[in-house]
Amino acid sequence: MRDTAILALLYDSAIRLSELLFLKLTDVNLKNTTPYLRIHGKGDKERIVSISEGTVKHLMNYIKLFHNQDTPDTEYLFYTLIHNQANPMSPGNVERIINKYAEKIRPEHPELPAKVHPHMLRRTRATNLYQSDVELELVSRILGHASTQTTRIYAKPSLEMIKSAMDRSNPELNAEQPLWPDDEVELARIFGIR
Repeated sequence: MRDTAILALLYDSAIRLSELLFLKLTDVNLKNTTPYLRIHGKGDKERIVSISEGTVKHLMNYIKLFHNQDTPDTEYLFYTLIHNQANPMSPGNVERIINKYAEKIRPEHPELPAKVHPHMLRRTRATNLYQSDVELELVSRILGHASTQTTRIYAKPSLEMIKSAMDRSNPELNAEQPLWPDDEVELARIFGIR
């Protein structure tokens, strides 16, 4: 349940690993009309990112199990116990979780890189947002980038986006009609082949 919550949250919110590890229970607002996270990003900048209903369900299940009267008292959303002391989870733990599941799906997806890391989820989400026609400026804001130039490194256009842009930029080329018939027999006759 914890692993699912971590994976869903990393992808859905496109947060950095460090932002995930320092999320506190008070940063998670699941009961709002639009559920969201208050993220403390680089340079101590704060931003709000909404999360999907699916991620909300995973987080609610996780919180119910890992943040109740029988669990350690900690403000951190994700934690590990070391000598009965709750501490923020380490980056290595999250990487191990991600690679554990990558290994499970590798037989069906042999193209997966040998080592999968948390930042790949962030990049993938940024690209998926951009390829779903979300404006680059909004993708940049979701990611917490100060400049859209940084976001351009993450958000790659799809082949369909490139084709659409090229088609829009040269409509007269697409409207051009062939000067010859679209009939193989007639073409052969014109060129004296038959």
